[in-house]
Amino acid sequence: MKDFKLNTSQNVKTVFDNYPGTVKDKMLNLRELILETAKETEEVLELEETLKWGEPSYIAKHGSTLRIDWKKKTPNQYAMYFNCSSQLVATFRIVFKQTFDFEGNRALVFQINEPLPKMS
Repeated sequence: MKDFKLNTSQNVKTVFDNYPGTVKDKMLNLRELILETAKETEEVLELEETLKWGEPSYIAKHGSTLRIDWKKKTPNQYAMYFNCSSQLVATFRIVFKQTFDFEGNRALVFQINEPLPKMS
């Protein structure tokens, strides 16, 4: 098993603590999925958990920054955001078009009242 280091900003905990109850659970589940994936990815030895634009963000030495958030203006959904100039969402649309909902070229969108999609 590789050594994995997570550097977390205290400000991130504050953001999670301020989400409404059900939203907080969903966001923490999404966070856990990100952390598990990073731990399982050989190339990711260190991950920074910080805030970008007030949103929990995950930055590895190589690759694209991920951000996750729930917005009051769309209370029934939460999302994982990617750099809109990357091809990640375009690739996800091709590979996972029946699995995920998308927002433009920047996000995977999840519904509060549904479980996260399972990957087979």
